Amino acid sequence: MDLKLSPVSMPTTVRPSAGVRPSASTSAQGVGGGFSGALKTALNSVSASQNEATRLQQEVQMENPKVSLEETMVAIQKAQIGFQASLHVRNRMVQAYTDIMNMQV
Repeated sequence: MDLKLSPVSMPTTVRPSAGVRPSASTSAQGVGGGFSGALKTALNSVSASQNEATRLQQEVQMENPKVSLEETMVAIQKAQIGFQASLHVRNRMVQAYTDIMNMQV
């Protein structure tokens, strides 16, 4: 599974601004924290979707008529897909670290 961020799907803190030239200090640090900033934003988004799915599950269990089962199931699936994607990214990062550590100097 390949994860690719298009400019539309990138978080606003990471998305480069059109027509804005980065200064020397921002280009050295990367836009919005670079990869670590994008990863932190993605993990926060996954956590928020899991919290929302949990909240909707509790509302359905308490038989709240304003929360539908379909909405809850979609939220659960979104949270599960986000978690699986972040798990794949973590596994790829660990594998890359292992590969680098095993390289001959």
